Amino acid sequence: MPTIYNTFETWLTFACILTGLIWLFDKFFLARRRAEDASRNWAVELARSFFPVLLLVLVLRTFVFEPFRIPSKSMVPTLLVGDFVLVEKFAYGLRLPVTHTEILSTGHPKRGQVIVFRYPPNPSENYIKRVVGLPGDKIVYKNEQLYINGKAVNHHKIRIYTGPDANKMHSMTMFNETMPGSHITHHILHITGRIGPQFSGTVPKGEYFVMGDNRDNSSDSRVWGFVPKHNLVGRAFVIWFSINWRNFHVRWSRIGDWLK
Repeated sequence: MPTIYNTFETWLTFACILTGLIWLFDKFFLARRRAEDASRNWAVELARSFFPVLLLVLVLRTFVFEPFRIPSKSMVPTLLVGDFVLVEKFAYGLRLPVTHTEILSTGHPKRGQVIVFRYPPNPSENYIKRVVGLPGDKIVYKNEQLYINGKAVNHHKIRIYTGPDANKMHSMTMFNETMPGSHITHHILHITGRIGPQFSGTVPKGEYFVMGDNRDNSSDSRVWGFVPKHNLVGRAFVIWFSINWRNFHVRWSRIGDWLK
């Protein structure tokens, strides 16, 4: 039985059901008793006003798009702290709100895609990482080199990274990386003198291996394990807003950037 999490989604669903029931009760029962007195009490009027809005928000948030705020540096340089992304909820299946039971399969994550998922050790939290391993893949991460099914993943040094959210204590090098079977190249970072978590294992059926692009500063599948399909929220695909919280400066140049 899926756990019901105490989140905004839960309260939104509850409010939608409550206002909907009040509206239906008024329409089919109370309306018949009012006769000439057409007035309604405040609770009914409130429910009639809010129900359509709540229902629309719930449907859009559950089945179409959901905003997500980047809270940490684990996906630098692709995503910065203060970026806001849109998540395509229908990318990996349509799920009911609250229970997250899949009602229609619409696709599966591909290597290299940036996804949002419910953090397996604490599903009330949402995390964002990049898909590295698919079910059945043999993953090895050793000495800053990623291997998938025995083959080293291509990555090429670009330059020293000094951009936003750079590590002020250690030098960072940016690389291009291309996942097997993908024509999209994305950026990753390595911190000079630091070795990130090592890993060796096979991705179980129905689960995924994810990593942050900031390879030496990311808590991901190397640390806490795989992401079950049930935990998938959707595919992050565009930055719709970005702000530097330290000086409240809007990063206009990042707005509208498509993720890769």
